[in-house]
Amino acid sequence: MTRVLDAKVALDSLIAKSRAHLYKPMQIAEILRKYRLNPEELNPLELETYRTQSKKWRDAVTSKLVGNVSTSSARFQDNLFEENAIPPRILEVLAKENNAKNGAIEAYIYTLFAKRLGSVSNSVNYCLSHDSSNFKLDEFMDSFWKEPGLKRSIDKVFECVVYALFSSIVEAIDAEITLSYNTEKKFIIEEFEDFTKAVLNISVADTFFKTNGSVHRIGATNAADRGLDIWTNFGVIVQIKHLSLSEELAEGICNSLTADRIVIVCKKADAKVIASLLNQIGWKSKIQSIITEDQLIQWYEKALRGQYANLLSSKLLLNLQSEIQREFPATLDDNFLNFYKERNYHLLPIDDLWLTESGNAIIPESN
Repeated sequence: MTRVLDAKVALDSLIAKSRAHLYKPMQIAEILRKYRLNPEELNPLELETYRTQSKKWRDAVTSKLVGNVSTSSARFQDNLFEENAIPPRILEVLAKENNAKNGAIEAYIYTLFAKRLGSVSNSVNYCLSHDSSNFKLDEFMDSFWKEPGLKRSIDKVFECVVYALFSSIVEAIDAEITLSYNTEKKFIIEEFEDFTKAVLNISVADTFFKTNGSVHRIGATNAADRGLDIWTNFGVIVQIKHLSLSEELAEGICNSLTADRIVIVCKKADAKVIASLLNQIGWKSKIQSIITEDQLIQWYEKALRGQYANLLSSKLLLNLQSEIQREFPATLDDNFLNFYKERNYHLLPIDDLWLTESGNAIIPESN
């Protein structure tokens, strides 16, 4: 039993560290199920018998339950089987226990997924059910921050919040970007006109190109990536961290992004840290500005209930709702309940370790 308890601690740690959709825990669940139903197809102690294939097994389930598949890098996904997560020796213990209890660990993982999904639904519903008269950014953020199972997703929520505000204001002011060239360098345009037409939309005859200013959210980065979060067509890129800014964090951002104009959005930042960062040689030219969560709250208040709310509020909430729904598309519905029952997880008896009465309470009884 000691080995089983240790394996459960490892699994619970993985679940606690996972983002809202529990991609990695569900990958473990699908490996366990495959081994339970077809033990000849894989060996828990031999990683290569399931390392790659298990991603397909997981994706088939997540496509059905959350409408998405993992977009994380292969390296990040393979971290699942390292010593600090669920290495083969731990997986073997879980597999034997799961077989002995007819899929109880699979059911345990999906029961916790349903709980996590319920928490997400409550937070998403706050965004969808409030309007410009009563939506408060701090309340919305707190709904994710205060829910233990959702803390790992707070950076993605923060990205949605920042993107919705930035894109709404840029659109509201009818920002325009003009690209032109030095007419004294016309001879280069003549030589490379096919290039300038294809890439820059300018030519000898068309000496400038004008377009609307726009803001774009990448949206597909993951916890292991340090890439940009938002890019614009006016030269600014935005790195978003729902953490307090430190010199170490800012240095990591600057070193990971090859751009001249970086805007950092963070939870909070000490004025002395900001002054120090902006005055350091080589950083002042890269960090255009540092925006804190308190400023975002003030700007949301102005946009929703300020002097020009009639021009901004509807678009802002629509942008935010759209991004939140795209990031968290799933809810606890009949689709999940049918999946749970099709696998007969609801028929498993209460178990002191895996399927306690309280843990199983959210899954309806079979009719």
